[in-house]
Amino acid sequence: MDKNTWSNPTSNKKFDTAEDVQVLINDINEKFSNEKLLNIDLSGNTFGIEASQALAACLAKHDEIEVVNMSDCFTGRMLEEIPPALIAFGDALVDKKNLKELNLSDNAFGPNGAKPLQKLLSNNNHIQILKLNNNGLGVEGGNCIASYLLAAQEKNVKENKTSSLQTLIAGRNRLENGSMEKLSEALAAHGTIKTLRIPQNGIRSEGITILLNKLKSCKDIEVLDLQDNTFKKVTDDDEEILEGENGSSALSNALPSWPKLKILNVGDCLLGKKGGKIIEALSSGFNDLEEINFTYGELVEKDALALSKCIPKLPNIKKIELDGNCFSATGNAVEAIKQALEDCNLDEDVLGELEDMDYDSDEEDEENEEDADDDVDNIADNLKDNLKI
Repeated sequence: MDKNTWSNPTSNKKFDTAEDVQVLINDINEKFSNEKLLNIDLSGNTFGIEASQALAACLAKHDEIEVVNMSDCFTGRMLEEIPPALIAFGDALVDKKNLKELNLSDNAFGPNGAKPLQKLLSNNNHIQILKLNNNGLGVEGGNCIASYLLAAQEKNVKENKTSSLQTLIAGRNRLENGSMEKLSEALAAHGTIKTLRIPQNGIRSEGITILLNKLKSCKDIEVLDLQDNTFKKVTDDDEEILEGENGSSALSNALPSWPKLKILNVGDCLLGKKGGKIIEALSSGFNDLEEINFTYGELVEKDALALSKCIPKLPNIKKIELDGNCFSATGNAVEAIKQALEDCNLDEDVLGELEDMDYDSDEEDEENEEDADDDVDNIADNLKDNLKI
C-alpha cells in the first residue's frame, strides 16, 4: 500500500462507539505522525454515530487529505444514525483545501442522507470528483445535492475562483425528471465538468432534454454516461411522439459543443426514430472519441450505414457497441462498418458483439415498401405542382 494511504488494518468491520474506533485512530496517529495522510479508505466498514464522531475528529487534524473514500460505510445502520455521522465527517472535511475526491457511493441513505451534506458541499469548493452512486437520493435528494453544488459555485464567484468540479457520478439514484432542472443548472453554472455519469436514474425524454441543453455550456466534457434512461418521447399508449425536441435531437444539437468528448454511453436509452440524428452529428468528426455505446437504441439499418461513414472521422475510436438494435448482424450496414474499420487500419474487434439484435427481415421489407411508397407519392406530388399552370 502507498505510504500516504490508510485503510482499516484490522479484521473488525463494525464500529459503534468511540472506544471501538480507537484502534483505528491509534493506527492513523502512529503511521502519519511524520507522513502525510493523503488518501483515506473507510469503505466496507460500518460506523455508528459515536464512532463516526471520534474518527472524524481524528481526520480533522489532517489538512493535507486529498481523497476520502466512504463508500459502503453504513451497512446495517438505522436511518436515524446516518445523518449525525455524515455531519461529523462533513464538519471534519469542510475546510480541507486539498480535498480533491469524495466518494459516498453505495450508502443507501436516501434524501435524508443528502441534507447533512449541505455544509460540506456548499462550502468546500475545492472538490474535483464527487461520487454519489447508488445512494437512493430520489428527486428530493437530487435537488438537495444540486442546490449545494450551486451554492459552492456562488462561493466561487464571490472569491473570483474558477470551479474545481470536474466529475460527478450519481447513477442508480432515481433522480428522474424532477431533479434535472436544478442539477443541469448547477452543472452549467460550474461549467467545468469533464465527466458526468448518471445512468439508471429513470430520467425520461423531457428531463434528458433539459439536461443536454444546459450542458452545451460545459465545453470540456470528455465522458457522458446516460445509460438506461429514456430519450424518445411516447404517448400513454407507448407510441413514439416525433413532434418537437426529444432526448436524441437534444443530444445531436449538443454534441458539437463537446470537441473533447472521449466516451459517449447512451446504451439502453431507447433513442427512437430520431436516434439517427446523433450519428449525423458525429459525422462532423471527433478526434478524441474512443468509445460509443448505442446498445438497445432502436437504431435501424440506415442509421448503422450512416455510422460506417463516420468512422474515418473518428481516428481514435476503440469501441463501438451496437448490440440489441434493429438491423441484421450480418447485413450490409455491419459489413460497411467492418470495411470502414479495415480501411482506417482499425481492429475489427472495435465493433462489439452483436448477439441480441432486434431484427425481423419481414418487418424491414415492409418498412422499405412503405418508404418506397412515400417516395412515389412525393414524386407524384412534385409532378402535379410542376404541371400546374
